[in-house]
Amino acid sequence: MKSPLEGVRVLEMGQLIAGPFAGKMLAEFGAHVIKVEPPGTGDPLRKWRLLHEGTSVWWAAQSRNKESLTLDLRSSEGQGIARRLIAQSDILIENFRPGTLEGWGLGWDELRLINPGLIMLRVSGYGQTGPYRDRPGFGVVAEAMGGLRHLSGEPGRTPVRVGISIGDSLSALHGVIGILLALRHRDQNGGRGQMVDVALYESVFNMMESLLPEYSVFGTVRQPAGSSLPGIAPTNAYKCRDGKYALVAGNGDSIFRRLMVLIGREDLGNDPALAQNDGRVKQVERIDAAIVDWTSQRDLEDVLAALTEARIPAGKIYDVADIASDPHYKDRGMILNAQLPDGTSVQVPGIVPKLSETPGAIHHAAPVLGQHTNEILENLGIDSVTRDEWRARSII
Repeated sequence: MKSPLEGVRVLEMGQLIAGPFAGKMLAEFGAHVIKVEPPGTGDPLRKWRLLHEGTSVWWAAQSRNKESLTLDLRSSEGQGIARRLIAQSDILIENFRPGTLEGWGLGWDELRLINPGLIMLRVSGYGQTGPYRDRPGFGVVAEAMGGLRHLSGEPGRTPVRVGISIGDSLSALHGVIGILLALRHRDQNGGRGQMVDVALYESVFNMMESLLPEYSVFGTVRQPAGSSLPGIAPTNAYKCRDGKYALVAGNGDSIFRRLMVLIGREDLGNDPALAQNDGRVKQVERIDAAIVDWTSQRDLEDVLAALTEARIPAGKIYDVADIASDPHYKDRGMILNAQLPDGTSVQVPGIVPKLSETPGAIHHAAPVLGQHTNEILENLGIDSVTRDEWRARSII
C-alpha cells in the first residue's frame, strides 16, 4: 500500500531542529524531501553534540529519508534554482529569521505567484508578524516566553531548562499539523496553497494547560512545584528503600482508593473529605507522607510490581540505558538499527505515530553533504560544465 504522503514534494530550507524535524516526519510517511544545505559546511546540526567521523550521530535520526542538495541561497544562481524547485514542490519548509527569504527574493508573496498551490511552513521565534518578529529566537528563549521555564525546577530555586530543545520540537509538530491541514484545504478548495506561520513561543504556550485561565479568573500565578503535579493529587515521585524513585499517579478517585488499600491506609481511602480531587489537594502533604511511608520500606521494583498488580499507574525514571534495553520499546519498534556512512551501526528512534494501514518507514539513511546535488540539478537540466563552474564558485 502506498505511503500516505507518497507523491508529495517537499523542499526543506530549514536548519538545526524545528524545520528539519518537520521535514523528517513528512519523509517518514512517504514525502519526497529535498534538503537544501549551505555548500562546504551544511546544516550546523551536522556538528552538534557527539560526532562520529566528523558528523553528529544525531544527523542519522534527524535527516533520514531526505536528499541533500548544496546550494548557496545568497547567490542569484542559487536563488534561481530554488525558484525552479519551489515551482515543482507542494511544500516549502523554512525556519530563518523573518525577512531573510524576502531579502533573497524568496518571500511568500513572490513564491505564491510562482506556485499558487504551494504550502509554505515558516517557523520562527516570534512569528511573521508582531513587535518581536525581527528578534532572533531560539527554543530556549521561546520556552521561557511561553511559560514553561518558570514552572520548571524546585520552588525558590533557579528555573531549569528541560534537557532537550522542546520548543523547537513542539513547533515542528505544530508545523506538521498545519501542513496537513493546508493539504486538506488545498484538496477541497481548488488547489490553493497557503502559508503556515508557527512561532516557537506560541507552540510552547499552547501546551500550558490551565495556566492562563487560572490567572484570568483567580489572579493565580502558577509556581514551580518540583516533582509534584499541582492541583492534582496524589501525583509525585516517591523515594524507595534503594534510593530510587517511583512515579505514582493515584489521582483518579477509584485509583486513589485502590492505592490506599494497597499501602494499608484504608482510613484515607474511605475518608469522605478525600473522595474527590479537590479534597485531596487540600491534604496532599498528608497523602504524600503516607505513600512515602510505604515506598521507603520497599525497593523500587517491588513497589512497581505491587502498584501494577493493583492497577495503579506507576513507573520509574528512565535514562537512555533503560530505554535502549526496555522490551516494550523494542516490541513497539521504537529502537531501530541504522548505519552511518562508514558502516558503523547506530540505533535511532522509531517512528511516531503508528498507522495501522500506512505506517511510516525508514527508506534510506541520512545523506552525506551534497549527496544528491548532481542528480537534482541534472534533472533540472543543469549541465555538467555549469555544475563544475558553480562548484568552483561555491554556489553548490
